[in-house]
Amino acid sequence: MSSSAENEGSPILETFGVEWPDFNGGLTYADTVKPNISGSTLINFYSTKHSTSAPFQGWLQRIQNGQITIDGQIETNPDTILREGSELVYHRIPWKEPDAPYLLDVLYEDNHLVALNKPSGLQVLPGGLFQQRTVLTQLQWRGGKSGDQEPHPVPVHRLGRGTSGILLCAKSKLAKTRLSAYFAHGTAVVHEKNTNTERNGRKISKLYRALATGIIEKDEVVISQPIGAMRYAGVAKGLYMASSSGKPALSKVKVLERDVQRNRSLVQVEIQSGRPHQIRIHLSFIGHPLAGDPLYASGGVPISFDSEPVDGSHEKDGGYQRPMRPLPGDCGYFLHAHQAVLHHPTTDEVIQITAPLPYMLQSQEEAY
Repeated sequence: MSSSAENEGSPILETFGVEWPDFNGGLTYADTVKPNISGSTLINFYSTKHSTSAPFQGWLQRIQNGQITIDGQIETNPDTILREGSELVYHRIPWKEPDAPYLLDVLYEDNHLVALNKPSGLQVLPGGLFQQRTVLTQLQWRGGKSGDQEPHPVPVHRLGRGTSGILLCAKSKLAKTRLSAYFAHGTAVVHEKNTNTERNGRKISKLYRALATGIIEKDEVVISQPIGAMRYAGVAKGLYMASSSGKPALSKVKVLERDVQRNRSLVQVEIQSGRPHQIRIHLSFIGHPLAGDPLYASGGVPISFDSEPVDGSHEKDGGYQRPMRPLPGDCGYFLHAHQAVLHHPTTDEVIQITAPLPYMLQSQEEAY
């Protein structure tokens, strides 16, 4: 456990995790028929309101499979007329989620806070194909095994599935409220265009280690390109990208080592704001996308803007097939949340937490 900002690192206090079962438990999604929906058919309701989940034929398949209930009774007739107040439930059948690691290292823990070392390839919260194989599930299982009646810890921020390193989780309501406020404040001060992170009252700072393509000439670069969203096939809420009309974002990049032979730069990045995919977008914006990044190209935009043709096919459960084009959660890049310095959410003590560096993100001096 690291108790001051002057300590070098964080020993691993515990490693925990339960192997994933072959299939998850499936999911249920409930809806209540509102007055404006009353009189509509079952198929029209689902194919219209939940069109991002499955096409018309996919919802037809789900209904005929007996995956929809009305007021607790299975309904297989797609032309059934809905009545106001009826409870609709879609039962998504269990499926085998993509491979994901399950072991997590504890770097710091007390009664209010736990800091984990998240491996690359593990999603933080449920979404898309990953509904069970997440950090949140492992935290739930860990809490249940300990017999603790207190609520299980919850992450207070996110790391991309392909990003490894420090993930802060709150174990109490007070810690969750204050840690969330720390992150919100860091993003808010970007509006003030203040790049001096030592003088703006921040109570948390995070340093990332990344491997960027190309040789970054300047030793230090400050990137303040706004980040916005665009529509993107296969991503319901859209894809984040560099955009002049987006929200303010600030990243401070320091070059640690230049590998001319491999045409790569090892960098340290401090983010003052916390926009989704910020480091990936900002480094690609200046022409140095992360090595191995399948999605972001030079300029801070996705590699492909063109929509994929729709062939009318869908998955066995009726849902859309995964797009062939890259998606935000795809792995392959090298990015690690290496250090966090923060005021403890209840004691205000300054603590430093360090997650061991993956080999690919070590400097030559650190590797030997």
